[in-house]
Amino acid sequence: MITSRESGRDGEWNVRRVPGGNSVKTYRCPGCEQQLPSGTPHVVAWPADGTGGVEDRRHWHLPCWNARDRRRPGFRRR
Repeated sequence: MITSRESGRDGEWNVRRVPGGNSVKTYRCPGCEQQLPSGTPHVVAWPADGTGGVEDRRHWHLPCWNARDRRRPGFRRR
């Protein structure tokens, strides 16, 4: 998988687009607080400053990742 670098109001990020497929884990999207069922295409993002590790990676729905700059700080969808 290819990792790209993206920037936004929230900083610089390493971003990897995951096509889905045979994943067996379920993740929670930090953008909407909803689950990403296993096998769902999504985005994995982590800070690009190099200080974090695997525990800093977050799995996002693609629309939530794309909308993160349009949301007010602390926004949580219910």
